[in-house]
Amino acid sequence: MGFKEEIERRRTFGIISHPDAGKTTLTEKLLLFGGAIHVAGAVKSNKIKKTATSDFMEIERQRGISVATSVMGFEYNGIKINILDTPGHQDFAEDTFRTLTACDSVIIVIDAAKGVETQTRKLMQVCRMRKTPVIVFINKLDRPANDPFDILDDVEKELQIRVNPLSWPIGSGDTFKGIYNLHRQNLCLYSPSIQNIPEGIEITDTRSDELDHHIGERAAGKLREDLELIQGVYPSLDRQEYLDAHVAPVFFGSALNNFGIRELLDCFIEIAPAPLARETEERPVRPEEEKFTGFVFKIHANMDPNHRDRIAFVKICSGIFKRNTNYLHVRNGKMLKFSTPTAFMASKKSVIDEAYPGDIIGLHDTGTFKIGDTLTEGEKLHFKGIPSFSPELFKYIENADPMKSKQLAKGIDQLMDEGVAQLFVSQFNNRKIIGTVGALQFEVIEYRLLHEYAAACRWEPINLYKACWIEAQDQAELEDFKKHKAQYMAKDKEGRDVFLADSQYMLHMAQENYKKLIFHFTSEF
Repeated sequence: MGFKEEIERRRTFGIISHPDAGKTTLTEKLLLFGGAIHVAGAVKSNKIKKTATSDFMEIERQRGISVATSVMGFEYNGIKINILDTPGHQDFAEDTFRTLTACDSVIIVIDAAKGVETQTRKLMQVCRMRKTPVIVFINKLDRPANDPFDILDDVEKELQIRVNPLSWPIGSGDTFKGIYNLHRQNLCLYSPSIQNIPEGIEITDTRSDELDHHIGERAAGKLREDLELIQGVYPSLDRQEYLDAHVAPVFFGSALNNFGIRELLDCFIEIAPAPLARETEERPVRPEEEKFTGFVFKIHANMDPNHRDRIAFVKICSGIFKRNTNYLHVRNGKMLKFSTPTAFMASKKSVIDEAYPGDIIGLHDTGTFKIGDTLTEGEKLHFKGIPSFSPELFKYIENADPMKSKQLAKGIDQLMDEGVAQLFVSQFNNRKIIGTVGALQFEVIEYRLLHEYAAACRWEPINLYKACWIEAQDQAELEDFKKHKAQYMAKDKEGRDVFLADSQYMLHMAQENYKKLIFHFTSEF
């Protein structure tokens, strides 16, 4: 197969949603359909000891939530699919925002009873900013749900995007009979089964008696009415409108019961975009370019606790990545060679010889990579749009075991490189301050330091409002500012000046009094 064909057959997408909408369950079922796994795991269940493939960290298994993005690849009908399952919980939103930079399209999962929730709105904002094409999957139809037309109105209003239903539910909860696939014009009857994959029944003419025979007269009458209304309100799908992120195709189903997944997957591989061009500070990079380029969008320490390894996740943007070939690490100007690049199935890894645009590969990292780093065949490129956000919660981190200070320092260093949280060193008292976007991250850091680095830490409260990166247009003014605000100054991991304001008023006054300083709320400036 030629280089162009390899690019065309790749689909790289992220799955996003509010916590508990069924995102990880959907990921499991997509893997099941792709033959990548044979038994789908449960995200929450005391009876089933099999946990979700994408929740591979110990803390995820205990909590029943995803706290880190996981990457999984599989083949389906000749198409190579790369899924990024992201955390839904808002405390881990930063990981999700960064992961979206590596996606060419997105599937949004929405709970049919709860509709669009807060976190979904925030994530959709990021998709809108990047003009990422989205498909919506309305989940949990096997439970009592809102009226499908109301759900569509809710999605249009809340996510500010036009919708186009490509499958339609027949009832919900106890009256759930199945779905009608508008895209393929066939009927799929519902039977609650976690492992079997339902087959579709061809019904091209919905006015035929065959429909009444399968779902009953009343349900058939309602479906005919609904379909008539859909044809009047929603035009047939224009793929270009979807690719331009103006329209979101909508599918209905129940991920837990494998229902409606095939319809989603079949349509997805047909309409979703192959790898797209990427913006760099220097120029756009097109996937079909001969020379290899890629960027690091995530770093994960200790994926295999037995080996204490760190993996840098690299999205390939152009050319072919080859094993044991020298590539330029743009930030530090060194040539690097990788003998064991890996492809992923969550925490399971397999060594690969080459990878194509759209693929996500893992590179063993000894501390050389940071999030946002670029690898090329020699050209100096810097990919855009991988920010660190200003944290909202802050705590001093202290060593709880003096015998383990080395382990604690190493643990903090590696976890901060992952972008789990941010480290600031106070220039006033030299104490280490951890900043996060959510309270749960402190628990995750403490848990991982203890279980992965055998280092115990304790937290001490600190009252801060915001961390701001400072850019100076006048060096003398910066020096004056640092002298007057000495006890609020810190350095981040890169050694940049950070102002830790303890109140909104204090930040406002600093901005008023020092006009030649620029205060940034993301580290990307």
